[in-house]
Amino acid sequence: MNARPELQATNARALRVQSAAANLDALKLELAPQAEPAAGPGFAVVRVGAAAVNPSDVKASLGLMPQAVWPRTPGRDFAGTVVDGPGDWLGREVYGSGGDIGITRDGSHARFLVLPVAALRERPQRISMDEAGAVGVPFVTAYEGFRRSGMPRPGHTVLVLGANGKVGQAAVQLAAQAGARVIAVQRRPGPFEGFASAPVDAVDAGNGQVAEQVRELTGGRGADLVYNTVGSAYFEAGNKSMAKGGTQIFIATHDRAVPFDIFAFYRGMHTYVGIDSLALDCVAATAQLDAMREGFERGSLKPFPIARAFEMDEAPEAYRLVLSGSTDRVVLRP
Repeated sequence: MNARPELQATNARALRVQSAAANLDALKLELAPQAEPAAGPGFAVVRVGAAAVNPSDVKASLGLMPQAVWPRTPGRDFAGTVVDGPGDWLGREVYGSGGDIGITRDGSHARFLVLPVAALRERPQRISMDEAGAVGVPFVTAYEGFRRSGMPRPGHTVLVLGANGKVGQAAVQLAAQAGARVIAVQRRPGPFEGFASAPVDAVDAGNGQVAEQVRELTGGRGADLVYNTVGSAYFEAGNKSMAKGGTQIFIATHDRAVPFDIFAFYRGMHTYVGIDSLALDCVAATAQLDAMREGFERGSLKPFPIARAFEMDEAPEAYRLVLSGSTDRVVLRP
């Protein structure tokens, strides 16, 4: 039988979105009282300590994710403490993520989160509660892209387009950890500003000569793996930067239609791989975090610095900040 200790929570609340909004001004983020849930068979209750606000959390609330159901509580990433469920999990600090959490089931922008026991993983001790609550979506997405396209390895050149963003920064870290040469394309001149366990070549996208700079850095060969975290804006530059037999990974796009030169595609023996992290439920996302755990424990992977932690009453401000295009990593503390 599951043990159920005193949950020790007062004024528990959950963020609720009743229906999709046309824009952020029309979005109604309600703070509703949340009853203390009980864990059914095969499930556990997590008292959330920190939960990132991801762009996809906000976009789903604006009706841009057709998978989202209504009404619901948003929030895909989480870290917290197990307060109900199997006895061997009680009191343990956990973290995780999932494409179903906050999209097709109630998410982590709440005091309590109900999850399958199979989705529980203990928080790496090297990272804080706030940091653990914000690693999920970016690192899981970056890892899934590499897993689907062949993991980076020594001798590879990996080009990351949109290295300012969180998925881009995670991709840089993963490629550097794997021993590949990494070229990071960012929107400003100067060295790569994120963390990496090995040197990173930085390319400024501002001069419009991304592919030319990549070819120069690689002696004309190009990149084996191109991680395009932006989409259509970098489609042409990514194609022109690929080595023969190279692969380009896509996770996002502004314009759906792109010019496609099929001759260059087949002559280059290229491969395109599309990644949708919403297809990974919380159990599948846990498997990706398992693969990265050692890196977090030894420090070759690092979580993003938390720019600001918001209280639940400040949730609309947090959502606005994320939707503004800010690259700051922010969390809610329910």
